Amino acid sequence: MMEKMLELNHKKMKAWQYAIELVYQVQLLCHSLPAQERNVLVGQLKRAALSVSNNIAEGAARSSAYERKRFYEIARSSCVEVDNCFEIILRLSYVQPLQLEECLKYNDQIFRLLSKMIDSTIQQGKPPKGS
Repeated sequence: MMEKMLELNHKKMKAWQYAIELVYQVQLLCHSLPAQERNVLVGQLKRAALSVSNNIAEGAARSSAYERKRFYEIARSSCVEVDNCFEIILRLSYVQPLQLEECLKYNDQIFRLLSKMIDSTIQQGKPPKGS
């Protein structure tokens, strides 16, 4: 019998749910990229996409606002890395822009949510006024 997965709070977060979908969409996209890119561009894109969801999960598990913010910033930076890979894929004409539509949509939503989460975490981490 398969063990039940942990019921952790990050799994309820929209940013993490979108990040998991981004990983799936990136996997689908990578199947359409040329074989010569499997070791460099494909590997880098897959690692960057996975890094987004991993860092959201790890950040959500941290108790201090400073650490949460740091992991959310790393996740957001990974979104930038994913976006850069998409730019290269388009520049090299490996896919048509329409083929990237779902990936771009999820990456943009994640980036926006992470920006809000970072801002919110900064507010949580500030000392009370008058301290």
